[in-house]
Amino acid sequence: MQKFIVPQFIDVESKIFGPITTRQFLIGLVGLMFGFVSYKLSDFSLFIVEAVIIGIATVAFAFIKVNGAPFHIFMLNYIKTMKSAKVRIWKRQAFVKQTQKETEENINDNKPVSARRQMSASRLSELSLIIDTGGAYQGEDVLRDNLDNEPINIDKELE
Repeated sequence: MQKFIVPQFIDVESKIFGPITTRQFLIGLVGLMFGFVSYKLSDFSLFIVEAVIIGIATVAFAFIKVNGAPFHIFMLNYIKTMKSAKVRIWKRQAFVKQTQKETEENINDNKPVSARRQMSASRLSELSLIIDTGGAYQGEDVLRDNLDNEPINIDKELE
């Protein structure tokens, strides 16, 4: 029998400079690059404001994790959520038309009547109760059969 090595800790990023991972290092380089461009293109007071904003964004994207996921994944999910519809409406008419088509197709099939038969709500709730009680409750049909087969003598029970 062959033995295989199963990789472990596959979600841990490899470290390149002490505790800094490759992803964090690259994000830091991009942040420094943006800082350099803002230093060259703006005066010193505007550069200070831009540097603070760029520094906060760089630290957030490099080091912060939200629910165990990197911050950039969180931001992508947030943007996707904000762009999606806020209210979802169920269009019942389309559902009813589709259900009617399926019913007509089932009737036109050559299936036996028992395969197409719908169960009543009371029978379904009774089956659910039988399953939930683990068979302790036998159902109305079984109780009626037992009553028909074994009549109960009340006088004998009281003695």
